[in-house]
Amino acid sequence: MKDEKRPEWYEPKKADFFSSTLKPGVSGNDPGDEYPVKTGRFVKKTANRKIDPYTLAVEIRGGNRTALAKGITLIESNAERDFQYAQLLLQHLLPDSGNSIRIGITGVPGAGKSTFIESFGSYLCDLGHKVAVLAVDPTSTVTGGSILGDKTRMEKLARNPRAFIRPSPSGGKLGGVHRKTRETMLICEAAGFDVILVETVGVGQSEVIVRDMVDFFLLLVLTGAGDELQGMKKGIMELADCVIVNKADGQNEQAAKKTKEEYNRILPFLQPATKGWQTTALTSSALHDKGNDEIWNRISNFKSLTKESGVFEERRRFQIKEWLNDLIIDQLQMNFFQHPAVKSLLPKIKNEVISGNTPVASGVDELFKAYFEARK
Repeated sequence: MKDEKRPEWYEPKKADFFSSTLKPGVSGNDPGDEYPVKTGRFVKKTANRKIDPYTLAVEIRGGNRTALAKGITLIESNAERDFQYAQLLLQHLLPDSGNSIRIGITGVPGAGKSTFIESFGSYLCDLGHKVAVLAVDPTSTVTGGSILGDKTRMEKLARNPRAFIRPSPSGGKLGGVHRKTRETMLICEAAGFDVILVETVGVGQSEVIVRDMVDFFLLLVLTGAGDELQGMKKGIMELADCVIVNKADGQNEQAAKKTKEEYNRILPFLQPATKGWQTTALTSSALHDKGNDEIWNRISNFKSLTKESGVFEERRRFQIKEWLNDLIIDQLQMNFFQHPAVKSLLPKIKNEVISGNTPVASGVDELFKAYFEARK
């Protein structure tokens, strides 16, 4: 230990309290090495990764879970080099998609969404279905990070060979869904999953975004919710195809049944979320796996009824149209802010608006004028 070199701030008198030593460095890789060169805390890539969308599509169709995870990562990537690969992958898989029932699941924090999904998903797997869970975690507005702990919360379902759980950050997207959730559903369907469960981060009026990407919408509620919660739930109740009073077990069972009856008295007075379908309330105990059969029968009846009436396919077509509109808006927004004329003028406009010298509307108008002038 005496031969070890100490840093310059080492204090010999406090040797017992000092453990840092100087270690010899590691030489860099030769220029011909295929592995990246490590420079400090960063890794410099020597070449871009090569992706074959066709091979990846074949592996996904074959049920390769690793390939499916890679495909979702490719789709969620914001890198420009990955965009074309992702579109080619979707093009290959599109003919095999659409053969599933897409179920959105939302509720107030603490309603037991993850526990319910694990219980309900395991029940469906036991029936022979293949279940994909797309769990969206909230993204921190401070650090930009997400916990992504859904596999930990759904440990039993995560081990089931007929289930696939993919947590994704919301990225601050309104409605509690990742902006690539629609594409992720398509490749999960191409991989053979016939039930897609989309778990959102919370509840509110913005959940209309979730409603516009699923076939059936489940709202989980709790007993004993006061008047302060009713106002928040009213908007989402008008979007739900079924209301589930969760945690109907133990001493809470009778209260849950009473709450279910109250919802069933209220729901007929609301406009149905789906044409020709009456929203009702059911009880569930995810802790004891109770109510899953009744919920699945309700969803199966919904699918049969709406397919027979044509509402199912009509909703899917409407959702594709809305998806197209959303992507056009996203592309226009990105193109506007990345334009050199806007990027150079934007800091000046921001300072003038913040200082109160220029009205906000005038600043926006000036930016658009610069944008259109530069494109002539």
